Amino acid sequence: MTGGEGASGGAPVKEKEIGATSVQCPMLNSTNYTIWELRMKVVLRIHNAWTVIDPGTEKNEEKDYLAMGLIYQEISESLIMQIGDVESSKALWDAIKAHHVGAEQVKEARLQTLTVEFDRIKMSESESIDAYARKLSGIASKSTALG
Repeated sequence: MTGGEGASGGAPVKEKEIGATSVQCPMLNSTNYTIWELRMKVVLRIHNAWTVIDPGTEKNEEKDYLAMGLIYQEISESLIMQIGDVESSKALWDAIKAHHVGAEQVKEARLQTLTVEFDRIKMSESESIDAYARKLSGIASKSTALG
């Protein structure tokens, strides 16, 4: 396993050798859940462990522990502490999803509010260009902070 930057310069990734193929697993962070989810599904399928997460398809303790181990490698210690001790890879997957999807929905709502604020912003006659620029800059900074 090696550390490094992802292809897009994003989150660090670990490479796992699988036969002659190298699979990159991104470390989950606060901004890459959707990409992480897609990549982890592939990694779990390569290891034949997705079936214990995909609802109702298989119960297999060995695959369950394999899936949990692969997922735990790609999430932060703080997230592990927030999720707590879960009994299955399905429960772990669902807890991560609930944690990040809720955060994504809040982020989207805030971005929509900023978009409306931007659409409504107008420079008043008594306002200086610098004051107006500060307003625009503030909206841009908040948007950037939300991703």
